[in-house]
Amino acid sequence: MGLDIKKNDTVMVVAGDDKGKKGRVLGFLAAESRVLVEGLNMMKKHLKPSKQQQQGGIIEKEAPLHRSNVMLVCPKCNKPTKIGNKILKDGKKIRDCKQCGEVIE
Repeated sequence: MGLDIKKNDTVMVVAGDDKGKKGRVLGFLAAESRVLVEGLNMMKKHLKPSKQQQQGGIIEKEAPLHRSNVMLVCPKCNKPTKIGNKILKDGKKIRDCKQCGEVIE
């Protein structure tokens, strides 16, 4: 995924059914360029009873979203923003907000 979106970043959905909602990134499916966002793009899964899951039933869980449908929310300006990359003098790469210029941890 490079440096654009990382685990535990806050993102906003910019396309699809959950457009305009914010959530925290739980994980990635790097081969498919998809992200899991907490509480968004929920799907229902039917489970049979098993040894691990004593009671079957229907559970709701997050389905992955394509990474082009989410934008990082800057912690300082609290707006969805594009992400810039800068290389510091010591050779370290950092992410920065294209709107306010703030360094994103």
